[in-house]
Amino acid sequence: MTPRDTDGLLTPAAFLARLRDEGGRRYHHEHPFHQQMHAGRLDRAQIQSWVENRYYYQSRVPIKDALIVAKSEDIEFRRAWRHRIIDHDGDEGAPGGLELWLRLAEGVGLQRTAVTSFERVLPGVRFACDAYVNLVRESSLVVAVASSLTEMFAPDILTRRLEAWELHYPWVERTALQYFRIRPPRAQRDSEEAIALVIAQANTRVLQDACVQALVRKTEILWHMLDSIQAAVGPHGART
Repeated sequence: MTPRDTDGLLTPAAFLARLRDEGGRRYHHEHPFHQQMHAGRLDRAQIQSWVENRYYYQSRVPIKDALIVAKSEDIEFRRAWRHRIIDHDGDEGAPGGLELWLRLAEGVGLQRTAVTSFERVLPGVRFACDAYVNLVRESSLVVAVASSLTEMFAPDILTRRLEAWELHYPWVERTALQYFRIRPPRAQRDSEEAIALVIAQANTRVLQDACVQALVRKTEILWHMLDSIQAAVGPHGART
């Protein structure tokens, strides 16, 4: 690297602190829709709308991970990263995250085929999720990986969500909540793997800034999804 490349380069600790600060301040755990959900203030139709629209996001995750795998010439990296695709798609009869989300959809009273058809996915949700895939497609490997670092904050919100659903939404079968149970440790593992790569490979200040901006963009995408759902679902869950 030339001296210009290293101008203003953050130390690994400072870089990680910036990622955590920028991402944490913008993460969608503070969105009003999530706040209402966790306080038990959503009705059945509102829960159903969130579950159905969120499935479109879930379905994009293994696609963006496949794009990330395709960016790397490193066999070891590809071997390590591909478990994320299996986590969502499942493997050899073991249900993945997508199947568990469909069981959640059935648990809240939705028809599986209606959810997988994407026919009722809100335009704003579709736009946001597709924007995430495009962000990964158009970015370098390290920046694409950085966009996934919202997983740093996922374990806490998922744990809180499970507790809230068990307390406030007893009409949902407990067996349908399995996704919320298995995801926190996986998100923790995934975020640690991604952090290690981003810290190691973002070796210029320009790359560090690009990684931070990718993480910020991802938080905006997640926030926009909830904005779209909240705007479309009225006070009693009816579409407006």
